[in-house]
Amino acid sequence: MDLASAKVIGAGLAAIGVGAAAAGVGNVFGSFLESAIRNPAAADGQQGRLFIGFAAAELLGLMAFAVAMIILYAI
Repeated sequence: MDLASAKVIGAGLAAIGVGAAAAGVGNVFGSFLESAIRNPAAADGQQGRLFIGFAAAELLGLMAFAVAMIILYAI
């Protein structure tokens, strides 16, 4: 296997984290909506945690994307 093939395979494996981040964001918002429907009075108090969870999941996706681009173009 030559270097170009290994780079593309490695970048593809690193990009799996982007899909996992999308699933994580869906899980965060789904859980928030489920809890807001069960207890609407407490939904305002949980909104800060919603945005923290969204930011954490999105950060992991961006890091996976950055690693994939570094593998493709910098190495």
